[in-house]
Amino acid sequence: MKKIDRETVQRILDAADIVEVVSDFVHLKRRGSSYLGLCPFHNERTPSFSVSKSKNICKCFSCGKGGSPVNFIMEHEQMSYYEALRYLARKYNIEIKEHEMSDKEREEESERESMLAVNDFALKHFEKNLQETDDGRDIGLSYFLDRGINEASIKKFRLGYSLEKSNDLLNAAKSRGYNEKYLIETGLCIKTDQGRVYDRFKGRVMFPVFSISGKVIAFGGRTLKKDVAKYVNSPESLIYKKSYQLYGLYQAKQAIVKHDKCILVEGYMDVISMHQSGIENVVASSGTSLTDGQIRLIHRFTDNVTVIYDGDAAGIKASLRGIDMLLAEGLDIKVLLLPDGDDPDSFAQKHTSSELEEYISANETDFLQFKTSILLNGVKNDPIAKSRVINDIVRSIAVIPNPITRNVYITECSRMLEIDDRIVALQVNKLFMERVGKDNLKKQQEAAAETISDIVNVEEPAKPVEAAAEVKQQPSSVDSNSSFLRAYEQGILRYVLRYGMLELCEDYDDIGNPISVKVIDYVNEELKNDDLKFSNPDIEKTFEEAIKCSSMTWEEDNQRNNETLLKERERYIAAGEEEIRTTVTDLNSIAVREKELVERADQLYFKGQREYGMMYIEKILCSHPDDSIRNLTLELVSDKHTLSKVHTKYAKIETDEDRLPELVPRSIYEFKDAILECRIRKLHDDIKAAYSTPSPDKEVIRELMERHVQLQRLRGEFAKFLGERIINPRK
Repeated sequence: MKKIDRETVQRILDAADIVEVVSDFVHLKRRGSSYLGLCPFHNERTPSFSVSKSKNICKCFSCGKGGSPVNFIMEHEQMSYYEALRYLARKYNIEIKEHEMSDKEREEESERESMLAVNDFALKHFEKNLQETDDGRDIGLSYFLDRGINEASIKKFRLGYSLEKSNDLLNAAKSRGYNEKYLIETGLCIKTDQGRVYDRFKGRVMFPVFSISGKVIAFGGRTLKKDVAKYVNSPESLIYKKSYQLYGLYQAKQAIVKHDKCILVEGYMDVISMHQSGIENVVASSGTSLTDGQIRLIHRFTDNVTVIYDGDAAGIKASLRGIDMLLAEGLDIKVLLLPDGDDPDSFAQKHTSSELEEYISANETDFLQFKTSILLNGVKNDPIAKSRVINDIVRSIAVIPNPITRNVYITECSRMLEIDDRIVALQVNKLFMERVGKDNLKKQQEAAAETISDIVNVEEPAKPVEAAAEVKQQPSSVDSNSSFLRAYEQGILRYVLRYGMLELCEDYDDIGNPISVKVIDYVNEELKNDDLKFSNPDIEKTFEEAIKCSSMTWEEDNQRNNETLLKERERYIAAGEEEIRTTVTDLNSIAVREKELVERADQLYFKGQREYGMMYIEKILCSHPDDSIRNLTLELVSDKHTLSKVHTKYAKIETDEDRLPELVPRSIYEFKDAILECRIRKLHDDIKAAYSTPSPDKEVIRELMERHVQLQRLRGEFAKFLGERIINPRK
């Protein structure tokens, strides 16, 4: 097996735009210099997922997840580091150059990648069966064409056919070297208790299910026989959680964002027929009851949902719970009832795109009117039944999270049902508070369960009773110091990650020539001079990786960036000179304009150089394969708050970048002062212990006291520089 080489990795990292990558999965809105959307990693109704185009990172300030484009794809699609790089390479049409992987790297290839590879093989196998075998054409292809599905739609949704053979796919996959284990784990094959393995989908037309990024993660198979289950679906697996997937979302996501609306139907054929008729913002729950995970998936792309029902009254009543779930997520719901005898598939087959759009626009109704008309049908003369219906409708209003929307529906409900709005409001508020209380209790119980689980699962090594008592009385000073020093160490590392390759000051070499000292070089030299290291392993490891970036890859990458900037400068000047020649005729004006043009080109060039240096280390480490390095970097370079346009427009704000010559040395002094604090605390404990012995050694005590005085004197020198008696970490 092979691994992507460093140069290709760098090209991928340079090309990947965080806004473009995240927009494939989350609907983003511009907010100042950043973008904001609903977090794809946890359930939320108020957007807290921030995407910074300038830093090329994303971050949820509620759950904490995010990162570079690579990290986002890893987290969202549950991919390995190299899977995510390949995904981005495909997105940006970057040719991948590879080298042979070591044994260790080969072992680290994920099980998930193997399962996806098996599914991809099966997808192509079923497509080939449909188009190139006699049974596929006579049975599978004929079925799709008879149902009105054309060749373009068959290709768009990658439809296929599984031959009526017990081991057609099994034998084909094994002959190509695929492991039988993954055929079983994906559900493509079934293994009996007796050890026999056979194809799950034999004799069925195949509907592949794609993840939001376009990976085939499951299949649905429909039989054309009458004596067996009509549909068989892939079981849940490592790569497929059906409650978090919607059929057709991969094909529909761009249209959903474009129209700011998602149309929700029930089955595979409903989605395909509507797409074929020109209505592409359509997805299906695939015959299962709507789940919270599926609703959150929709909410990432739009706030507006239209649910289409056919004329089956019993089925509609059974599905009304889904409307309440959509309302609870904060979505705006419309409902469309099709004419009797029609479902979305048949209705779409009979109408053009414009006719469909007109019908939807004219007939979709508010959920309250729809639910009221459905539930009140036949019960208007039965007071008891009518009161049950009213309570049901009131319960739906009570799940709406937005108080203004709730009040609007309270008013509308009281008008439609001819009930005093104060009574409706009282009942809605009561139910709403009960629901909030239940949600809070559930969260508390889950948190308590996690805490109990953590306590129960801690395995402590056996210790003698005396040793255990000593540990209890005297906690580890190393752990205590690491915790105390962490904020100071993070403060230094933050400057290294954000500004490491920027010039901090000048120094002189052995013969007196001035040399530029970068932030990272200054920090490294200061720590080396006093033989200091960071006490927290993740901070030390991240700092070491930053040093590697500055010493091993910077020169080559910076030279390549300079070459790009120089070409851009030349293009900028050439375009400017062409404009000057066509718009200015006076020679003096031409000379002035050309001089200004070169000055602007130089400014852009030097600005590009500085920005590249400033982003260099954080950009690499935000996409590092090591989770601890990547996550710590993201934590330290993310800004939760940004200045408003008013401040940035009318005031000159002095930034950390402007004050680096002051802030970086100060952070080093604060760190050293904190280390002195730890050593002084340790001396206090040692002096106390020396006095508490039965026969105190006066010489030992005297030496400890002298050392204490020396440290206090040294700390006093630090205080003069820092200008304060008590040093607090910069956070």
